[in-house]
Amino acid sequence: MQTHVLGFPRFGVNRELKKALEGYWIGAIPAQELIATCELLKKRHWQVQKDAGLSLVATGDFSLYDHMLDTTALLGAVPERFEQSASGIDLDLYFKMARGDAKNNVAAMEMTKWFNTNYHYIVPEFTPSLRLSLSSKTIIEDTKKAIELGYKPKPALVGPITYLSLAKDLDGANRWERLEEITAIYATVLSELGSLCEWIQIDEPILCADMSPEAQAGFAATYAALNKAAGKAKLLLTTYFERLDENLNLALASGCAGLHLDLVRGKDALEGVLERLPQTMTLSVGLVDGRNIWKTDLAQALETLRMVASRIGLDRLMVGSACSLLHAPVDLAYEKKLAPELKSWMAFAVQKCREITVLGDVLTGKGCAAELKENAIAMTSRRASPKTKREDVRKRSAGVTPQMLQRKSAYPVRKQAQAWLDLPLFPTTTIGSFPQTSEIRNARQQFRKGEMTAETYEDFLKNEIRKTIKIQEDLGLDVLVHGEAERNDMVEYFGQQLDGFCFTENGWVQSYGSRCVKPPVIYGDVARRIPMTVGWITYAQSLTKKPMKGMLTGPVTILCWSFVRDDMHRSEVCKQIGLAIRDEVVDLEKSGIRIIQIDEAALSEGMPIRQADAAAYLRWAVDAFRLTSSGVEDKTQIHSHMCYSEFNKIIRSIAEMDADVISIEASRSKMELLEAFQQFDYPNEIGPGVYDIHSPRVPSESEILRLLQNALLHITKERLWVNPDCGLKTRAWPETLASLTNMVAATQTLRKLHGAC
Repeated sequence: MQTHVLGFPRFGVNRELKKALEGYWIGAIPAQELIATCELLKKRHWQVQKDAGLSLVATGDFSLYDHMLDTTALLGAVPERFEQSASGIDLDLYFKMARGDAKNNVAAMEMTKWFNTNYHYIVPEFTPSLRLSLSSKTIIEDTKKAIELGYKPKPALVGPITYLSLAKDLDGANRWERLEEITAIYATVLSELGSLCEWIQIDEPILCADMSPEAQAGFAATYAALNKAAGKAKLLLTTYFERLDENLNLALASGCAGLHLDLVRGKDALEGVLERLPQTMTLSVGLVDGRNIWKTDLAQALETLRMVASRIGLDRLMVGSACSLLHAPVDLAYEKKLAPELKSWMAFAVQKCREITVLGDVLTGKGCAAELKENAIAMTSRRASPKTKREDVRKRSAGVTPQMLQRKSAYPVRKQAQAWLDLPLFPTTTIGSFPQTSEIRNARQQFRKGEMTAETYEDFLKNEIRKTIKIQEDLGLDVLVHGEAERNDMVEYFGQQLDGFCFTENGWVQSYGSRCVKPPVIYGDVARRIPMTVGWITYAQSLTKKPMKGMLTGPVTILCWSFVRDDMHRSEVCKQIGLAIRDEVVDLEKSGIRIIQIDEAALSEGMPIRQADAAAYLRWAVDAFRLTSSGVEDKTQIHSHMCYSEFNKIIRSIAEMDADVISIEASRSKMELLEAFQQFDYPNEIGPGVYDIHSPRVPSESEILRLLQNALLHITKERLWVNPDCGLKTRAWPETLASLTNMVAATQTLRKLHGAC
């Protein structure tokens, strides 16, 4: 019986890859140094898996930016707007596809969320003239290196059906017409890998989603070709994030030698799989959660494994992680400040590798009594700990009434009450954060280390706020923000001021590219201790006569961007957070702040993968937002911001949130997200993002104007706001100033065209 993980975190325990990437992008290190860092990390991570006792090590899971972009490079599917040299896809072309080409004013490829995670992938683009060819053999080269170093590799590829399902068609293309051509390229890769490996992992998480008719129709022929190409190697068809449901037939008839199931999020479907599993198929059981930091209940997992083994035999059983460990931090051993009791409940990627080995060893009679005992003690401690429960919080949550979810008046009445803001046509604003400079980060670090007094640090932050407000006034923005210099992260900042949260020092996970986040951990009932933002926002408002937005993170986003307790339904945790944020909203209004933005950047991220499950989620998610926002008077304007939302699919639910103004990311899709307005009359105001903040490229005034004019095809001029796609925290000041200058200029031109200037 073999043990394995579906993938390992890429960045390194000290974020070595992040530092190397950003050094390369600014020209501080050469390509050779970046590649050397990558090679070091790959070897280290293979050794971690071997040291943990796993039978197989993952290859092909490492990426310089994103595994979907790597697949695009493998297929040579480079959009025509990027110039491809005769030598193929070099580093610079690879990064231009992800980040844009600022020098030649070429926009990056679109980026969106990987299913319902906080990881972002680069969306493949298909046009009628797109050329395809095998253009990268990195996975083959890495697999050979692993063998040379004495490891037993299991290469992992994004499957062709998932790849095409997550791609987009442009200029009248039909990407499914290219399936046979793409399958042939995959077959070439598999034929080479097949001579090197026993198992090859093919990730098809789309099988756990609502597949298109084209995906379903092309599946059987594709996998017949892939299995043939793999030769003696066995294909492990890997599914995760949900259950297979109606796509189980496709998976079982795929001809693959193995099928992997995510039994953390799809355990209810196990019996149906066991009843129908072909005698020729191995079952890989994913019982160790790759998306959270809690220890696996080994006793419970072993109970499941023994049942499976009794049905199919040990020789047809593999044990693995539920999904890739990409979504987990690297190593709990580096956490020196966590409370010992809390730490004893947790496992990061390194520890999860060992959990998988222990499960395999115990199942095959190798004991591990000490580790089982330690795990049992941790499980008992967590279930019995008073740290996880607060009766006052639970009583208040149980007392939420329908009236608490309703604004006092409908939007048209509120619109009139908010006329005192006296905003011009097409009001301009930003999403909240401004650049987090090295000076800000250094000051924060000095304060944390005790090298700067609280008074000095507060003075520093107030000075940053003053500068940010002056810049916005000089730019001519209409609604200002304070810039969030005091916030290290939009979720962690609030979690640090709420009960029920704890924090890691090195619990970093990849969000996109070089962007890492360090999610807080929700281990207990959530409550607000004291006002969290009121002092900073009211100070900022005192510096300007223009309206200042209070900036808060919403309950769904705090939930989705945290590692959440798994002993309580997520809806109940979300309600507790909603009550805490509601208190902050009310206090901001009492302090004179009359525009309050409650970011729900992760609203669509929390969506179940299957549409049939979406309604129940959207009901409690929308209610949690309304709980936060409905305690204010009509004259207070409530905003919300959403990142990469499947806007067209959930437009009615977004309308039910009843925010006075919403802002969404729309520039990379060139306002395609607004097609929903053709079928649905959205009643309130909206700011579709007019430039992409994830790229260093500065958009021209004319480009922004075109996007705004496109937006006006879907949104009436009285309801259109102008803003960037997202917060500006990760950008540098020069590009920020240049982009906002062009944004304001484009808005002024638009006002003239509509007779408003």
